[in-house]
Amino acid sequence: MAKTTSGRDILAKFFDDGAYQVLCGEQGAVTAAFGSANGTPVYAVCQNGEATGEKDIDKMVKVLEMAATTGNPVVTFYASAGAKLAEGLGALAAGAKLCAAVAKVSGVVPQIAVVTGVCGASSALAAAGADVCIMSEEGELFFTPPFTSAAAGDASPEAGKAAFAAKAGVAALVVNNEQQAAAEAARLVGLLPANNLCGPALFDAAAPAKALDLAQYTGAGAAAALCDEGSLLEMWGGYGKNVYTALGTVGGNVVGVVATAGNDEGLCRACVSKAARFVRLCDAFSIPLVTLCATAGFVPSTAEDEAGGLREAARLAASYADATTAKVAVVTGKAVGPAWVALCNADLTIAVEGCTIAPLAPQAAVSVLYKEELDASGNIVAATQKKAAQWAAETCSAAAALQAGLADFAVPAADARAALVGALDMLSTKRPQRLPKKHGNMAL
Repeated sequence: MAKTTSGRDILAKFFDDGAYQVLCGEQGAVTAAFGSANGTPVYAVCQNGEATGEKDIDKMVKVLEMAATTGNPVVTFYASAGAKLAEGLGALAAGAKLCAAVAKVSGVVPQIAVVTGVCGASSALAAAGADVCIMSEEGELFFTPPFTSAAAGDASPEAGKAAFAAKAGVAALVVNNEQQAAAEAARLVGLLPANNLCGPALFDAAAPAKALDLAQYTGAGAAAALCDEGSLLEMWGGYGKNVYTALGTVGGNVVGVVATAGNDEGLCRACVSKAARFVRLCDAFSIPLVTLCATAGFVPSTAEDEAGGLREAARLAASYADATTAKVAVVTGKAVGPAWVALCNADLTIAVEGCTIAPLAPQAAVSVLYKEELDASGNIVAATQKKAAQWAAETCSAAAALQAGLADFAVPAADARAALVGALDMLSTKRPQRLPKKHGNMAL
């Protein structure tokens, strides 16, 4: 049975001091409201667990339209027993109307979906179509009802649960209960700009506790070393584990961070899809994008390519290239070949001493460039390693990248944060210009 909850209770937890103004009346299965969350004016819609009818959906659509008109974010709390089947085909029309409104408002104001109860079918489409989906472990999110799949022999004990949605890349944040879900939604509202014409929010800055450590490198650790202390909010952490994506602040300014996991870790299609989606979110609301690149590159696998790896990589490259927001790439390790092309398309690039920037992995490159010399060496393995190290130091270093124009700064790890703060400051007045077009046609 669907969970029935009080819309007023959830809204009181979401809005500052529990104060808000009810919109469109309180009749029906949906309560709409306007107030302030984390100091930001915001609209909210809350389902109470009952079945939703056409009038309820009309209320949700009206709030989305009001949010776009006034330039304020909208947060929707999903908890519904489904559509009122007694309304017949009207229920189908209402679902289409809601999904159309979500798509229409997309990129105009932030949309945050918060799943606290049952959210299925058309509601699941709308929730997954939001900019960010937060899910409580008390909630259920599914496209196909778990019992329907089970009856067809496709049972899964995790189907519909928060962990399942996170693993599938639908839920960006997973929390224990609806109280935490409301708190995280309020925090996110404070981090995101109010609309696509507003600048990012400003916060008090606190220097990170630890400096960038290349010897014990992780993507999350590198992000924490370059961003303000305690500012990072990881998103889509259950999906694409070799890429870390988070909102945070650098010098008090909100940024989006994409950080790869390290020189020994490759990028699978899930990692690539996750990064591309996050880049699009940041670009939609002009949030400066910081990319920390240290990766073994895209997973070299025919099976991966057949499953869509190449298409997803093309989507990632297009997402970076198409983004007009301020972009800073910080090369902390390997950025070789297609990985450099896709991830390091930036306005300014910081090369950290010890990194490797090359068109081909050094060992592979010297095997081609110096084949005759290596064959005559008597010990091809040792000679290749020595030659690769020499070639990397001369051709692929931070200094070499600076001289070749592939980097704008070459700094030791200890100075990476200062260089990043300076780069973002330089780009704070970026004025992008684009060719006139309806939209690009990236490989979705």
